[in-house]
Amino acid sequence: LTGVLDDCLCDIESIDDFNTFKIFPKIQKLQERDYFRYYKVNLKRPCPFWADDGHCSIKDCHVEPCPESKIPVGIKAGSSNKYSKAANNSKELEDCEQANKLGAVNSTLSNQSKEAFIDWARYDDSQDHFCELDDERSPDAQYVDLLLNPERYTGYKGPSAWRVWNSIYEENCFKPRSVYRPLNPLAPSRGGLGSVCLFSWTGLCLEKRVFYKLISGLHASINLHLCANYLLEETWGKPRWGPNVKEFTRRFDPIETKGEGPRRLKNLYFLYLIELRALSKVAPYFERSVVDLYTGNGQEDAESKALLLDIFRDTKSFHMHFDEKSMFAGDKKGAKSLKEEFKLHFKNISRIMDCVGCDKCRLWGKLQTQGLGTALKILFSEKEIQSLPENSPSKGFQLTRQEIVALVNAFGRLSTSIRELQNFKILLQQTR
Repeated sequence: LTGVLDDCLCDIESIDDFNTFKIFPKIQKLQERDYFRYYKVNLKRPCPFWADDGHCSIKDCHVEPCPESKIPVGIKAGSSNKYSKAANNSKELEDCEQANKLGAVNSTLSNQSKEAFIDWARYDDSQDHFCELDDERSPDAQYVDLLLNPERYTGYKGPSAWRVWNSIYEENCFKPRSVYRPLNPLAPSRGGLGSVCLFSWTGLCLEKRVFYKLISGLHASINLHLCANYLLEETWGKPRWGPNVKEFTRRFDPIETKGEGPRRLKNLYFLYLIELRALSKVAPYFERSVVDLYTGNGQEDAESKALLLDIFRDTKSFHMHFDEKSMFAGDKKGAKSLKEEFKLHFKNISRIMDCVGCDKCRLWGKLQTQGLGTALKILFSEKEIQSLPENSPSKGFQLTRQEIVALVNAFGRLSTSIRELQNFKILLQQTR
């Protein structure tokens, strides 16, 4: 896999070098820090698109929630979109101010009307989201330690898993007209995994090409994680996990996939570029003194922020970024309509993650989808980020802690995918 990627001026070799020597070691360290290792997620939300066909009973599908006692006090006590110690301590004051503001509008307002005002404000805040966000206040939402629940092959497969990806590609993804992608190998007559016609982007604008590549890249990245962390054997209750070259070949080899495998991997690199660009764009948001990455441990928080800013400096030093200004650049009305369609499709895909039957797969699917959705939100909020006040939160652009954790961990997964791809290249050379 070599050469320049489509729709950008970046080559694969440059990304490999940049990721291996600059990004990968630092992002690994960052993911181990308390602020980024705990993710709050609701794994009990019902599938909104079809009748739930039951959860996976395989033991490796299980997610172990984190006991409350293990969560850093600054994380579990804080409001979801506040970062500093002062903001966390002023939660009650804010609630009081909120009530006073509502009362100032009309002191005769009923409690029901006041709730409606708050709901409307929440709805306005959600308009720039590309994802369906979990309600963190739900009793079903739990903290999960991502380090203790790593993404790997669980054995979850079959009709339930195929149905999720088929729904994503066939119903919610702009795809090349000539490509038919039934991912189910049991699909009748038209063929199985990788059965495609001649590949053509005819009639597909840049924005729709980008959307398809993002989803395909996410799919490729997830498959790479499963191949790299595969259950190789289980003897005396001691499982051994590691790279499975045969599985990697089945999913990505040009012959096995009828030419589709390398294209999937190129889309992984394209997705990496998109999220890398988002990190470089959001740096000013985190460079402000008001953002502390607060966990309650002052030294830990300062070190986490320093490491994050160091990664941002690296992302800015990369000279072959994707140019997002080329997107939605046509006439204003058409561009706005296309952007809304883009957002609606992606929001649907984030909702489909609640249809995944394996809890561990659902956890990582939701996190990586939310991370990509946060990256897109950043890319389309450049003006708002540039006009942020230094010492106070801005209503023009905000990130919740959940979005920050998802953004960093999702990019960490992509960085790991590209690193694992280098390992598979070596393993394949050794087997030849």
